[in-house]
Amino acid sequence: MDTKGRPLRADAERSIRAIMEAAEQLLSENPGATMEQIAEAAGVARTTIHRRFASREALVEIMTTSAWREIGAAVEAARPHSAPPLVAMHQATTNVLQIKSRWRFALNHVNPLNEEAAGIEAALMDTCDAVFLRAREAGILPPGTDLLWTRRVYLALLNETCDPTSEDAAEPDPDTLAARIIDTLLYGVKAR
Repeated sequence: MDTKGRPLRADAERSIRAIMEAAEQLLSENPGATMEQIAEAAGVARTTIHRRFASREALVEIMTTSAWREIGAAVEAARPHSAPPLVAMHQATTNVLQIKSRWRFALNHVNPLNEEAAGIEAALMDTCDAVFLRAREAGILPPGTDLLWTRRVYLALLNETCDPTSEDAAEPDPDTLAARIIDTLLYGVKAR
């Protein structure tokens, strides 16, 4: 990870990771936490956090970009263009749930995404649409299914499941939650 355009030593990499993890935890509990509080929670000196991050906003931006990079890699690991559509949907959902549970603050921060994070998000929406198209072509989704609406419903289900106030937030198994999301997407809430 690089905060200023150059490769970092392993110890610097570890301190940045510790700072981001502490910031995620602290900002989830107290969105107004200061850089000094984050440094203390990370176990680093105030000078270290200020040397690595120009501002609190820069720290949050890097956290958000890191989270989107992880989501992008997790979706690609689900082989969305080659695995059977239902398998890819389930695996990508499981992977994303795991990441979203670790990056709740960074992924729900309201500022507009920077160029890199926005590009990753746009590519992921295209991938999601491609998987739903493959699912429709395979007969998993009915012919004529509105794929944009399907994506919007899927993302709403995913976000609601990751909401810390949701009853599902206590469910520790992302596979179980992913199955519930996919089932609800495909069959609604009616009993089969």
